[in-house]
Amino acid sequence: MSGTKRTSPGVDTAKNPLEGAELSDEHAQKLQDVQKQVERAELLLERRGLETLLPIYEKRREVAKGIPKFWPIALMNHPLIGFQAQHNIDRIALSHLEDLWVERDPKEPRCFTLEFHFKSNPYFTDSVLKKEYKYVPPPDAAGEQPDEDGLTPSMLGFTWNRDAKPSANKIDWKKPENALTKLHPRVEEDDAEGDEMPAEAGSFFNFFEIASDPFDIGTTIANEVFTDAIDYFLGNVPSDEVDSEEEESDEEDDDDDAEEIDLEKHKPKRQRKD
Repeated sequence: MSGTKRTSPGVDTAKNPLEGAELSDEHAQKLQDVQKQVERAELLLERRGLETLLPIYEKRREVAKGIPKFWPIALMNHPLIGFQAQHNIDRIALSHLEDLWVERDPKEPRCFTLEFHFKSNPYFTDSVLKKEYKYVPPPDAAGEQPDEDGLTPSMLGFTWNRDAKPSANKIDWKKPENALTKLHPRVEEDDAEGDEMPAEAGSFFNFFEIASDPFDIGTTIANEVFTDAIDYFLGNVPSDEVDSEEEESDEEDDDDDAEEIDLEKHKPKRQRKD
């Protein structure tokens, strides 16, 4: 009997031709240089796109002001924002929102200030609630000279967690004992460390009064809801499990606040984009 080990039929014993590929230092540097060019081009496109869209957003702003509940409905139609405003009293307070605007930092447009404009309401005296994500350039940015397109090395190396600092702004509650952030506070984990998520998000309005934004509410509103506000208002966005859970929960809610405007009844049937 032969001592040759037999393999199962169909097993390919040939060496994988993709294994062991080596990248020389020269080619690694060339790839890195090309990647930097790609990132620079993408940043320029993003900035020029924002400049082109600004007058269109301003026109949309005027149109939206004439449409009742435009911004509250657009916000609630986003699954993340709708989930974060899961308390009915939050939604009632948000129903007084009449304008939402994103003011981009002229030096670093990836940083911004969110402005929520409210009409008179029974909850707070502020007509505008703001959340700023301030651009804080790294120490080595001092003395940098922008190139012909206005870009500096630190801008090309921008990272959100390092260079954007969120703010906290206290809300002037009409009845401090009934402040929504007091009734529904954000609850941190007992042994929370680093970037660990809170145990309870609490009221949506904690977003303004607490600097940290662990749920990425600010970037979601600025880069998704604001940019595609018409689609979100009309419901022309894909739904997901969060929406389904919210709808089931809404059906079980009591009618204690029936005299208030119900945002849900203004929501058109969702349609999926082709």
